[in-house]
Amino acid sequence: MSTTRTRHTPRAAARPDRQAAHRLALLESMLRVRRFEERCVELYSAARIRGFMHLYIGEEAVAVGVNEALTDDDAVVSTYREHGHALARGVPAEAIMAEMFGKVTGCSRGRGGSMHLFDAERRFYGGNAIVGGGLPPSRPASPSPTT
Repeated sequence: MSTTRTRHTPRAAARPDRQAAHRLALLESMLRVRRFEERCVELYSAARIRGFMHLYIGEEAVAVGVNEALTDDDAVVSTYREHGHALARGVPAEAIMAEMFGKVTGCSRGRGGSMHLFDAERRFYGGNAIVGGGLPPSRPASPSPTT
């Protein structure tokens, strides 16, 4: 006979977990970022994507979690590791990938490459290849302090 007691409450067991779908959506977003980055590794390793590429592998939860706390009115300025932030913000993966290939259909019209993604509609104002270089452009995008 076990000495471990379990509490069984039928009402609680029957109640749906309202947060389960939300947690699953966050996990799917993180996996989407990871899969995108893994595809970037494949293409970059095969010399199909040129230039520099700084991956976001291992940081997926940061971009997804930060974006979860933002509203649509909030602006995002990232760093040179910006793929995850752009994807979490809603920039289409196709537009990001096209940008890395230098295509006009890219989110920066093929001019920015991996480190300079941009999507004004989603208030994603890109990254900067200079460490700390995103601070000056982020100031005008932020709201004015109120007293």
